[in-house]
Amino acid sequence: MMHNTPLKNYIQILQHEDLIIENDVSVNISNDISDNREITLVTCDSRAVIPGTLFICKGAHFDVSYLNSAGRSGAVCYISETRYDVDIPGIIVSNVRRTMALLADFYYGHPSASLALTGITGTKGKSSTAYFMRSILDDYMMDTCGKRSGVISSIDTYDGVLDFESHLTTPEPLDLEKHLRNALDSGINYVTMEVSSQALKYDRVTNVELETAVFLNIGTDHISPAEHVDFEDYFSSKLLIFNHAKNAVVNIDSKFSDRIISSAIDAGCQLYTFSMQDETADVYAYGVVSKNNGNSFMVSLSERMVSKYSDSCQSAGKNENIENSDLAISLPGRFNVENALAAITVSLIYGIPTDYIKSGLKKATVPGRMEVFQSKDKSITAIVDYAHNQLSFETLFKTVQEEYPGHSIIAVFGCPGGKAYARRQQLPIAAGRSCDMIYVTEEDAGEEPVDKISQEIAENIKVTGCNYDIINDRGDAIRAALSYSKRPLVACITGKGRETRQKRGIQYIDCMSDVQYVEEFLADHDNSSMK
Repeated sequence: MMHNTPLKNYIQILQHEDLIIENDVSVNISNDISDNREITLVTCDSRAVIPGTLFICKGAHFDVSYLNSAGRSGAVCYISETRYDVDIPGIIVSNVRRTMALLADFYYGHPSASLALTGITGTKGKSSTAYFMRSILDDYMMDTCGKRSGVISSIDTYDGVLDFESHLTTPEPLDLEKHLRNALDSGINYVTMEVSSQALKYDRVTNVELETAVFLNIGTDHISPAEHVDFEDYFSSKLLIFNHAKNAVVNIDSKFSDRIISSAIDAGCQLYTFSMQDETADVYAYGVVSKNNGNSFMVSLSERMVSKYSDSCQSAGKNENIENSDLAISLPGRFNVENALAAITVSLIYGIPTDYIKSGLKKATVPGRMEVFQSKDKSITAIVDYAHNQLSFETLFKTVQEEYPGHSIIAVFGCPGGKAYARRQQLPIAAGRSCDMIYVTEEDAGEEPVDKISQEIAENIKVTGCNYDIINDRGDAIRAALSYSKRPLVACITGKGRETRQKRGIQYIDCMSDVQYVEEFLADHDNSSMK
């Protein structure tokens, strides 16, 4: 990290990017504040401030009291888009988001340049693909250097130092750069991260270098005043990922794949493709068989992929021809084969030996993603999944209909507050077309009333003619779904997975996870059935 670096170095970065509107620092020599003062910390958290801190003011809920607290704790100056009447000087900038990303990257020493960093974007499948990558890389790294790989996902984050449940798909710049620096300092060579459209649009990944960018698919999501004004804004934001990458891995089965490929080429990326439909792809899956809540399949490789893998393979003793291998994953749904193909393609680019690709794929699990639980009498099946948008809902319910014929299909879901308003129409319609019963419930309502969100969802369920009930207590809603009278039943409980917090207001409140609710109910059911 760039500890004890003069403030003038940070100012020069902002000057180079033409971000500074006003600068009080150099004229405050009398207050012992000059551009030669050494910076010990860059932060936007007033609780973390120490003497020598460069404090950044940002966020919809920022209050000047945070800045006054930072000043009392020894902040050198503040950076903001707004001038405040405080005792420490300020640097007023035109774009505080971009400013924060640039300074975070500089403060932490541009760690992404020294990592094999994979960034994954798409409307669905980011987490599953990240966990396929994580499992493959963990197997390889543990065998070669005794370390796990790093992951920054919407489910959890591990950087060699910190290991915790995540709340954002892609962290804010100061947190992101810290994770990358922790990974580098911990001797972790490979890090896999999910990259959201908002992270790309709002400069969270500015100056982050990706070894490989993965583009899985595109559908409609995150359309709201606080996110993207329309689909074009959403799509074009996601395409920005290629500006950060050396290699591009693209699913050519996706909608708008021609545009995705063109964007990758225009950005100067080396392009690699995967497919379940087009034999000309660099990695093509065939012979897919779904069985035992998993899938088996084989792959064929293009000549250029074979050549790339041969050039980069990191262990000649373990690089049997993957084209002659039976591959298997332990996640249900053909769509997960697509996610596995993405991970295979990246692994081949990195030269990961085939043995590790095979073993990593087979043992990969995704907490809260297509987790299947069943009562001992087989009358109740629960699927806990993070599905939360139209594309993931349509895929989930299609899979359930195919794999659970003759079952009543029940859904439990809600929608988040303050964003992605279209989900309140899209999700109930997608579920209503496939389900026998829907239970509408709380899902990170934030600063919106839960009942308001639930009523909006219910109005759109009515269009489909599906039966529904509003039970805002999530635990009660899950219990009601599992108690549905027409059995055998499969209950699809979506949106929260293994998360143990609900966003209420501006706080995250501890709660039981969907998995815990399901396991508790099934244990009681099994015990009562034995009496």
